[in-house]
Amino acid sequence: MQVVFSSICKYHKAMIAKLKGTVDEIHLNALILDINGVGYLVYATEATLKQLPVHQEISLYIFQTIRETANDLYGFLTIEEKNFFELLLSVSGIGPKSALGVLNTAPLQTLQEGIAIGDPSHLTAVSGIGKKSAEKIVMTLKDKLALVVNNEAYISGGTSEALEALTSLGYSASEARKVIQTLDSSLTTEEMIKLALKKLGK
Repeated sequence: MQVVFSSICKYHKAMIAKLKGTVDEIHLNALILDINGVGYLVYATEATLKQLPVHQEISLYIFQTIRETANDLYGFLTIEEKNFFELLLSVSGIGPKSALGVLNTAPLQTLQEGIAIGDPSHLTAVSGIGKKSAEKIVMTLKDKLALVVNNEAYISGGTSEALEALTSLGYSASEARKVIQTLDSSLTTEEMIKLALKKLGK
């Protein structure tokens, strides 16, 4: 088995990449995951913790940090959320707790789009992250996240609202995004939704 380590993070990572077990307890910012009788403390976002069913089996993507004073586990329901967490850690001065705090401020897509267009407003709401740190995150990650959200046409106008509407109707984010990207960005949100539904065959 080939294991590929990410080079963007300044923290040493162990071999744990994913854990599957039973949710034993849920706390304010972490959960205890029972795996064969061993309880693992896993830090997670508020949104993740609210979704977890106690005493039921779940699977989490894991980011493990090993330092002289700590050996911590951070759990994520999606690989996209974990990847964004790692991107935040690549920014000088941003640690795991601050990165988790950023993820607590807004949905992942909102954060990605905000950084891509140079808006640090969500970041300044995080305890421990001042205006300068927020601006540093935006400057460091703006170009990378512009690629994630594809282009400015996608994140401008009513495209985000159209995407949200389509996903609420049951379409996957990737499926809806592909269709929206073929539309004229100057259209209203309502017009985008109508055209997108026609292309999706509904």
